Amino acid sequence: MIIALRIFICDRFRLCFWSKDDGAVLTEALVAVPFITIFAAGILEFGNIFWERMQIDAGLRDAGRYLARCRPDSGTYDPTCNETTAKMIAFYGTQSPAEGAALRVAGWGPDLADITITPADANGTITVQTAHVYESSPVFSWLGIAALTISSSHEERYIGW
Repeated sequence: MIIALRIFICDRFRLCFWSKDDGAVLTEALVAVPFITIFAAGILEFGNIFWERMQIDAGLRDAGRYLARCRPDSGTYDPTCNETTAKMIAFYGTQSPAEGAALRVAGWGPDLADITITPADANGTITVQTAHVYESSPVFSWLGIAALTISSSHEERYIGW
């Protein structure tokens, strides 16, 4: 009688996970889903790190190009190029950003000291470099990977006009 009642309850209401394979699927899902979620969040986080690095590289390359094409000071010409404009190009992508313009990378650029510019040296190259502390997500902070520094530099051959 008890066995018949148990079979009836298990077949009718599907409450007997321990006696069938249905419980194995639930258990495997409960074990696998947290790992898959953390793995997917890690992929997205690393993608964001690489995207920020590429945006910083593009900004430094634009600033280097701007400075490499500046006409040097001569007795008859006063140059209009300056390092502040080059830094604005690196941070915003334009010489004079409009009010409320978005930065290329959030958190990189409000302070003009974030970029170091080395003027043309004996080889005729201008070096533009920076280091940016990446603002990680809570998942990375929880894993102990909170402080990542994105460092980048770009050299451009000085050609003037």
